[in-house]
Amino acid sequence: MWLLHANPDGGGRDFSDTNPIRTPLTWPSDGKVDLDWVRNLMSVFDRSSKDLPPTDFPSVLPVPVFDSLVLTASKILHKEPNCLTIDPEHESSAAAAAASSVVVVGDLHGQLHDLLFLLQDAGFPSENRFFVFNGDYVDRGAWGLETFLILLAMKVFMPHRVYLLRGNHESKYCTSVYGFEKEVLTKYGDKGKHVYRKCLGCFEGLPLASIIAGRVYTAHGGLFRSVSMTPSKRSKGKKNRRLSFNSEPKPLALGSLEELSKARRSVLDPPWEGLNLIPGDVLWSDPSTKPGLSPNTERGIGLLWGPDCTEDFLKRFNLKLIIRSHEGPDAREKRPGFGGMEEGYTVDHVVESGKLITLFSAPDYPQFQATEKRYKNKGAYIVLEAPNFDHPKFHTFEAISPRPQANAYYDYEDVIDSDEELDLASMVTASEETS
Repeated sequence: MWLLHANPDGGGRDFSDTNPIRTPLTWPSDGKVDLDWVRNLMSVFDRSSKDLPPTDFPSVLPVPVFDSLVLTASKILHKEPNCLTIDPEHESSAAAAAASSVVVVGDLHGQLHDLLFLLQDAGFPSENRFFVFNGDYVDRGAWGLETFLILLAMKVFMPHRVYLLRGNHESKYCTSVYGFEKEVLTKYGDKGKHVYRKCLGCFEGLPLASIIAGRVYTAHGGLFRSVSMTPSKRSKGKKNRRLSFNSEPKPLALGSLEELSKARRSVLDPPWEGLNLIPGDVLWSDPSTKPGLSPNTERGIGLLWGPDCTEDFLKRFNLKLIIRSHEGPDAREKRPGFGGMEEGYTVDHVVESGKLITLFSAPDYPQFQATEKRYKNKGAYIVLEAPNFDHPKFHTFEAISPRPQANAYYDYEDVIDSDEELDLASMVTASEETS
């Protein structure tokens, strides 16, 4: 079937330029995804979100095409290190390096149409334009699947220009509570469990952090603890040496990039222990106005770190900037001493060596709210430019309006906001059911 080209109303965008939209989507015969394929995917998802019920999604993206895309992307992601090294000046040609830039994007939470606008506004990835997405692609919004698949398509198209980090919502527990699992089951029906399992497997491959141009650290939640490692007393010889982990070193100390590189990121949910503590911290931690490092009791997982820890981390690794995400307007209204998320970003710590920034790219969030009064926050993305890449340029944008009509895939009236007071027992149960 062919859908004729037309400009969508309501502030959307047609990404197919002058070409007709081609549906159902098919996998390229040579297995190579190009820009036209990505643009058509975006146009089809944009149109289907407005014209088709969710249950018709397989007529747009058949399961075999989904499988090919996720398998191809997963193979790329699983080969990447926990902490990516992104060096635009060395990865680009000499001519492109001088004009190279890195676009950093925060939480998206299934807000498809805002992602489409962001890509229109920032431009597509190219030889001299890199993208780093900072996690939380799914949950709460009605189009988490489309959002995630567009990013996977971009990754397959330009694997060395598009980098996808993991957020705390790329997990079995969060997706079972905040809507993504139900969204997938609704859209794919009897094939939904298969599609959901493939998504979880892809989540396991998402890297945890990045270092941009040797100056900027990005991660979804932020900093992480050191996990002490000592040889077991029963071990003899190098070959049979086993490591035992002190999961709660006292006092808590900041971890190193070397420790981050050795963490086991394939664990989707708790139990967080040993080296698994580091991914838990990277995905769930928050900054604090108080100095020091302490357990994040509000979330029940991860850490709180103060400005002194930001300074220590920046100075120790010769960095200038930390960009993290993880907190939208609902979380920030409960955090006295920190700025709100009205503009899509906040500068949380300013220290001698540099700054800590929280970046949130989902405007008018969350999509579904139980109260008449909405936050009406803007979204934002950051552009880092050559030669130093450590002077962030903030680009803010309003939500696309009106959004297409959609139903929530979770009980947003009863489900807690901002991932606080998590039911860790349920999280552990979810993890055991997966393994």
